Amino acid sequence: MVYTRKNVSTLTSAERRRFVTAMLEIKRRGEYDEFVRTHIDYYVSDGDGGLRAAHMAPSFLPWHRRFLLDLERALRRVDPGVSVPYWDWTRDRTPTSVPWTKDLLGGNGRRSDRQVMTGPFAYAQGKWKIKEGVTDGVFLTREFGRPRKLIQLPTQGELNSALNDPVYDTAPFDSTSTRGFRNRLEGWGHGPGNATWGNHNRVHRWVGGHMLGGASVNDPAFWLHHAFVDLQWSRWQKRHGGARYLPERPPGARDSQYRRIVARHEKMPPWGVTPDSMEDHSGIYRYA
Repeated sequence: MVYTRKNVSTLTSAERRRFVTAMLEIKRRGEYDEFVRTHIDYYVSDGDGGLRAAHMAPSFLPWHRRFLLDLERALRRVDPGVSVPYWDWTRDRTPTSVPWTKDLLGGNGRRSDRQVMTGPFAYAQGKWKIKEGVTDGVFLTREFGRPRKLIQLPTQGELNSALNDPVYDTAPFDSTSTRGFRNRLEGWGHGPGNATWGNHNRVHRWVGGHMLGGASVNDPAFWLHHAFVDLQWSRWQKRHGGARYLPERPPGARDSQYRRIVARHEKMPPWGVTPDSMEDHSGIYRYA
């Protein structure tokens, strides 16, 4: 049956509790840390060699769609009524709004060490220890807005600038692409301050702490953020008459992106599914 992903601000108290309970259970089972390791492994940048599947590449959106589905399937094995809610960061924009409540994700990190002290994912609660990361820290960290160098969440206007681009992606299909929906949504920009990071990337920067870099999955906020990003891909398709993923064919041997990006009908690691197969989610889930 097709299930529904809801705006996190509309969840009932019972729905919040069931989501948190399922997340804590897959963490207890050790499944959650596998997701963290996978994201770290596939966080490959332009400057690194080899294939880029998860970031700085056209497959950013289908890769994370499949990643979200895997997490959701793990949650639904615990509780079949749970799905990943989405956080609309164009509307819920303050450190005290949903989802940063004590019964959901908890709040900001404390000033001294950025440790999250509230909510079910606080280290002090004893159920959320960081085991896979780029540092030795064991507690979840956040630093909303990066007060030492202020950054703001993207606005609806900035999101619309991505949604209005009618082309999915353009050469060179990396972080320097200045046209195309994918990079305008992913958000590799140029310039000082907020201009350095657009949409998706700036949200990671705004949350701060563990949301920075390849180990960002350690913060459950990752999934709510990416559910909203996934929703934008659906909205973009509807806005542009079902426009398709690009590139359709792999770059040639003389192209700088040869064997570095995934074309529409090529398989994405680690699953072996194609971007083409991920373009339509209507048979699996819908958004409310």
